[in-house]
Amino acid sequence: MPSGIVLKGDRFGSDGGHAVLLAHGGGQTRHAWRSCGAKLGRAGYHAVAIDLRGHGKSDWSPDGDYRVDRFAEDLLAVADTFDRPPVLVGASLGGSSGLLAQGEYALQDRRGFAGLVLVDIAPRIRQEGADKVLGFMAENVDTGFASLQDAADAVARYLPHRPRPKNLDGLAKNLRQKADGRYYWHWDPRFVASSQRSQGDGRTQRMEAAAQSLTVPALLIRGTNSELVDAAAVQRFAELVPHAEIVDIAGAGHMVAGDRNDRFNSTILEFLQSWSSGQGAGASGSG
Repeated sequence: MPSGIVLKGDRFGSDGGHAVLLAHGGGQTRHAWRSCGAKLGRAGYHAVAIDLRGHGKSDWSPDGDYRVDRFAEDLLAVADTFDRPPVLVGASLGGSSGLLAQGEYALQDRRGFAGLVLVDIAPRIRQEGADKVLGFMAENVDTGFASLQDAADAVARYLPHRPRPKNLDGLAKNLRQKADGRYYWHWDPRFVASSQRSQGDGRTQRMEAAAQSLTVPALLIRGTNSELVDAAAVQRFAELVPHAEIVDIAGAGHMVAGDRNDRFNSTILEFLQSWSSGQGAGASGSG
């Protein structure tokens, strides 16, 4: 990786299937894709879910630099390790990084991706929604939680519409327990500060230019209750990328895969099957 960063990931399916690279949102880990990855693997795809830099078990940026450019560079470097360009499925941060990578950096003699799926992220986003997400992430960044139950309480306050899980094993994968016995989110605390600083750095203009240059198959998935991507943002994306497919998932907020997992997985699979059917032999079946 650039700057010697080592990224950790999980593989699903066999190496012979069409490649899919799964990039999570800010503050998440590769485990956000475990259901999606498993379904893609059963359907014959070769899916790889990674922890982005500063998240999960991947290395932290030595200089605390978590601008979207760094994530975009990482995704292109991972894409280069596949025999064939993968389809990038990116949620929030993973999606904006993938859009920038494909629409801007890939123009600079980089191979890039065979297709791009943006999960509840678009060139234009509602700043109030972004501030809400970053605010939640910043709340317990220094103090952590006394128990997994306390962390679950915080998530429930942030996502009151989502049924509270009885089993906290999934939540535990997004936390790490330190020597003081407290649980902390499994990402570099400097990520929030870096993200907050970069919010006004011409993001919209760069992302719109990147979107306008897209030529690969593209899909935008939006939760109808999204705090970040409203109808106006979807309409603007459709103008910038007229060949893109757009799917609204009812009852889902910004965390689409977590809110409506079955519907989300089916949407991803349908798009990939449509794409791969035009690529010759490869993945088949619905899993």
